[in-house]
Amino acid sequence: MRGSKGARQSRGRPAMKRQLIRYKMKPERADENERLIQAVFQELRDKSPDGVRYMTLRAADGTFIHLVETQTDAHSDSITGLATFKAFQRGFGDRCSEPPQRDEMAVIGSYRMLDA
Repeated sequence: MRGSKGARQSRGRPAMKRQLIRYKMKPERADENERLIQAVFQELRDKSPDGVRYMTLRAADGTFIHLVETQTDAHSDSITGLATFKAFQRGFGDRCSEPPQRDEMAVIGSYRMLDA
């Protein structure tokens, strides 16, 4: 069942807004970027906010892929409002070799991925 903006509802759960953000880091800055992201995940674990799911992947070539799911736009502040996320944002442009591309996504299928 589709909700607003192409989001899908499943099993009676509210539709989640899903975004995929990808960018490439300068080779000498990729490890620093990873450390900053790890700090964000630690703060998320410590605060355990509702209404948000977040995953980051790193490719060997320095490409980072972030998958963010939020129940509402207000829930996105659960990540962007974190002190560690603000630290991650500082100097972001200097670390990038390719700027971020952001796409809204819909899940087509999943086998044992991203299940809580």
